[in-house]
Amino acid sequence: MSTTPIARLLGIMASLRDPEGGCPWDLAQTHASIVPYTIEEAYEVAEAVDAGDPEELRDELGDLLFQVVFQARIAEEAGTFAFDDVATAIADKMVRRHPHIFGEVRGLDPDAVNAQWAAIKAEERAAKAARDKTRAGGSEPEDTATGTLAGVPLALPALARAEKISRKAASVGFDWPDAAEVIAKVREETDEVAQALAGEGPEAVAEEIGDLLFSVANLARHAGVDPEEALRRANLKFQRRFSAMEAEVTKDGHTLREAGLAAMEAAWVAVKRRER
Repeated sequence: MSTTPIARLLGIMASLRDPEGGCPWDLAQTHASIVPYTIEEAYEVAEAVDAGDPEELRDELGDLLFQVVFQARIAEEAGTFAFDDVATAIADKMVRRHPHIFGEVRGLDPDAVNAQWAAIKAEERAAKAARDKTRAGGSEPEDTATGTLAGVPLALPALARAEKISRKAASVGFDWPDAAEVIAKVREETDEVAQALAGEGPEAVAEEIGDLLFSVANLARHAGVDPEEALRRANLKFQRRFSAMEAEVTKDGHTLREAGLAAMEAAWVAVKRRER
């Protein structure tokens, strides 16, 4: 009797978590302990997309799916939910959020679809807030934004979260009118970082640098750029250029420290020139 690929994967996961002969490492994991792996796999999917390699993307999507299956298996063992519940929940959500496809609403333009999506998500957030309040015994849960800024996950990378928070604020008109004014704000925040470095303590410096990064995230949003993706690409570019510079400087047997900053800077400029 044949089985579907997802049923086979679920069976493999069950065997790995079998108390009577499963993998010791897999058995030791919890929801929290595998979160770093889940995040890592999501980034590796992004890298595969960036590389344009279909086989690599297939493999990385499989790794990410395995993380979903892993989390669902742990939950099933605890009696909270199972993989089928996860699939059902996302299917129900997509149907609910697309009444213009699965319901009676028809003929919406893109702006109307976006407005409808935002309204449905707002209703879902309100329902979730009510559930959270009930679970908390009637008190508001701690560290949870309400109103317009609700629903931005705390676990997001800080730069991505800054972009989402500012986008939500902008959706109700709390925003700079254009990118030029955001650039002015970035310059203002840079000056405040310099002032803090000149005569204030480390906490003040950290706060001002945080303000600067938040302003840069806003600038990226105004420019239509994903700041997390932009920084990821910048990291890769720096790594590529640094490695090329290091190879150039150390080809005669010297270490980077022995060569000195002037030699490194000259090689860095040469690498940049070649890339252009």
